[in-house]
Amino acid sequence: MTAVVLAAAVGALFALGTFLLLRRDLIRVVWGLAIISQAANVYLLSMGGIAPATADSVPILAGHGEHVPETADPLVQALVLTAIVIGFGMTAFALVLSYRVYEEHDTLDVAELGDRE
Repeated sequence: MTAVVLAAAVGALFALGTFLLLRRDLIRVVWGLAIISQAANVYLLSMGGIAPATADSVPILAGHGEHVPETADPLVQALVLTAIVIGFGMTAFALVLSYRVYEEHDTLDVAELGDRE
């Protein structure tokens, strides 16, 4: 049941991001890119899964005796955390560039910006 909910959430995020990418407003295009990157992060986290931990995979659990709890893969979490930080930086930079485009051309319509020479 949880897998179905996660799949639906990831699909909805990708659909919303794609919908926003196809809009004419430059700000919506930037938000579409941000939502698609976050959807990819959610997908990676959901596919990382939970596995039984051993003392070899998680050395801190070596002293816990026979019963070792299940853990998620920390490498996937670290990579997704890095991707989130890079995605926020990219979004902030794209929004600043969008503001500069608006100051220069007095419009954020992508079609109008494409027609200018």
